[in-house]
Amino acid sequence: MVRPKITHPVPPETPLKTSQLLVGISVAALFCASAQADVFPKETLLKIDKKEAGGGTGTLYGAYAFTRDKALKDQAIKEISWLTLQPGDSIGYHKHITNEDTYIIVSGQGMFKDKDGKDYPVKAGDITIVRKGESHGMVNTGKEPLVFVDVIAEQ
Repeated sequence: MVRPKITHPVPPETPLKTSQLLVGISVAALFCASAQADVFPKETLLKIDKKEAGGGTGTLYGAYAFTRDKALKDQAIKEISWLTLQPGDSIGYHKHITNEDTYIIVSGQGMFKDKDGKDYPVKAGDITIVRKGESHGMVNTGKEPLVFVDVIAEQ
């Protein structure tokens, strides 16, 4: 590997004074102490299965971190879950009035119906989004379970 020549001078590093270092560490510690993250271990997820979800067929199997009725008003993410459709099962074509919905396909394959009623094949790694006021639906067209993460957000 040939390294490019540096054509401009590199300034020498300025050593930090002990007081500057202590202030930096204190600020970092303060930030870390006030920073929060929510963790939802798999074992604690709420198991909720929905028959004929959105007017679809079969059962939509769900494992939810939390449901819409538990989200706070100022939180954009209103619901997040792992969802599974068995082969042939579907989520019916339905409209989102006040929120947006994103599917992140983890495994399996299916057919996603978009806001215009057009069908798109989906597989692991694909992401779908429906915006407020738009409709969508999905069916498992494969021979394996269709597993996806569902994120519902609202402004």
